[in-house]
Amino acid sequence: MEKKILLQIKNLSKRFGLDAGFFAKADKQVYAVNDVSFEIEKGKTYGLVGESGCGKTTIARLLIRMYEANSGKILYTDSNGETKDVVKLNKKELQRYREKVKYIFQDPSRSMNPRLTVFGILTSCLKHSALWINKEDARKKAEKIMEEIGFSKEDLDRHPQDFSGGQRQRISIARGLIMEPELLICDEVVSALDVSVQAQILNLLQDLRKKRELSFLFIAHDLRVSCWFCDKIGVMYRGMLVEEANAADLYKTALHPYTQTLFAGSGGNFKAAKSGEMKTLLESPKGCPFAHRCPKCTEKCTLEVPGWVQISENQKVRCWNFADKC
Repeated sequence: MEKKILLQIKNLSKRFGLDAGFFAKADKQVYAVNDVSFEIEKGKTYGLVGESGCGKTTIARLLIRMYEANSGKILYTDSNGETKDVVKLNKKELQRYREKVKYIFQDPSRSMNPRLTVFGILTSCLKHSALWINKEDARKKAEKIMEEIGFSKEDLDRHPQDFSGGQRQRISIARGLIMEPELLICDEVVSALDVSVQAQILNLLQDLRKKRELSFLFIAHDLRVSCWFCDKIGVMYRGMLVEEANAADLYKTALHPYTQTLFAGSGGNFKAAKSGEMKTLLESPKGCPFAHRCPKCTEKCTLEVPGWVQISENQKVRCWNFADKC
């Protein structure tokens, strides 16, 4: 069966100026995202995994144009089969796109107005969309979604501070669902929760995906959780994708030294790389982004950015150690 691509990201790059502070240099830049490409299939979950600061959240915000890309394309195919570049959408088109692609934040408390009731929070975006009919209809939609995520309709009249962290995350998910989206961007949605609550949220998202035929971009630093939840995983380091594979196989077949390091850190059977912190890129990449920590680093690794090497139909890696397999 031919796969249907909902969102295709091509050669996406983003730089931020280091112009804050008295001693800052206006010509200095942080190269946050560097030539990133991947696809999100309809009804599937794509995971972006890596350490904090590797560019995962920046990519997520580029996809909804919270940030504007310096270069690259974000191709969205709607339900009518029409494909448009999100980077070039006008204001009205962008609003419709954002109704179909909803962002769920890591900390729901910071994205919810404590003065509003849950009903007000859920319907604040609905009021300004083509889906709005009237308040009575909005109430019915909100009640249905609250029951779908495990609450009662009476909870709509409570305030976010009346709920626990896990419950607020459910409300955040409900806020996205009320717009009847095609894609949910989940940015570290379980990282701040207890393990038992994490499992509940992940199971809820899996159920919603099957029931509503949703697609997900799942952003996390925990590779084991991502391997369980996702269909495909892209591993990021210093703004660059370094490996991509089916989630079900990656824990056995991880090839890039950085991917192996992530698994080693979570109790896997791989050997960890050199200790050290991820360095911020203040200039355009000139070599492998992981070269400064890689135990297999050669001079070529520090001088040239490796291209993709297709290892199998479902796995590719960006590493000079596999260049002979091209």
